[in-house]
Amino acid sequence: MDFFEECSVINDLLQAKEEIEARNRLICLLDILGRENQAYNPLLNHLIRESGLYPYLEPETSSWQDRFVFESFKVDIGQDEPVTLHSEQSLVLKHLLDGDNLAVSAPTSFGKSLIIDAYIAIKKPKNVLILVPTIALTDETRRRLSKKFSAEYKIVTTSEVELGEKNILIFPQERAIHYCDKLEQLDLLVVDEFYKASQTFDKERSPALLKAMLKLGEKATQKYYLAPNIADLNDNPFTKGMTFLRMDFNTVFLEKHEEYKDINKDVQKKTMHS
Repeated sequence: MDFFEECSVINDLLQAKEEIEARNRLICLLDILGRENQAYNPLLNHLIRESGLYPYLEPETSSWQDRFVFESFKVDIGQDEPVTLHSEQSLVLKHLLDGDNLAVSAPTSFGKSLIIDAYIAIKKPKNVLILVPTIALTDETRRRLSKKFSAEYKIVTTSEVELGEKNILIFPQERAIHYCDKLEQLDLLVVDEFYKASQTFDKERSPALLKAMLKLGEKATQKYYLAPNIADLNDNPFTKGMTFLRMDFNTVFLEKHEEYKDINKDVQKKTMHS
């Protein structure tokens, strides 16, 4: 692959507003350079900035304008060093910090957990409740947030625990219902895979999730609902009055190699000649 030719193609795609194709090609180029341990030059850093992939910038080889963007999009997410958000993460965080109720459709690689962590670190809410689809995700989310916020917050994952002065509650929907009466006020209600409140998508999970969303939503000052690949919001009670953001922003690119077809061809050739 000719480096400058590929950069020219990516630049042309960006100019033509073909952002998704441009990002996919840029991510592939960065992967190649990474495997070859090659440093980024100012041209590549500029394309990274134009694509909104700010965390990928290499400040040491960037122009001062690109370094400025890298530093400007840094936020506190509750760990030792701030991290740089990409452009769409920053947009979602801005909406949340402005107090908007958000329903966001974004790919799984979007980095939604960083936004939640940044919100908690910056806004320092009293009570946050996060509804997750599985027990495994409950434990994964607890471990992530405990590392960052256990000194300031009580991290609650079971219904028997008494609440502290400041709490981050992480539950599947069945457990969350037990806390509806214990919580007087909720600063932020986060619902992962909120589309499963519809029986169309999940008949088993839907009744309990819908009940939890409606009851907790009444106590929540702000709501942040997440899902992958939702085209729009239907008229329904649990997302009424929410701002819908559809994000097609990908930070990874998956190439599908159907190698089994080549293997099958080889097997057939060997069979024919044996």
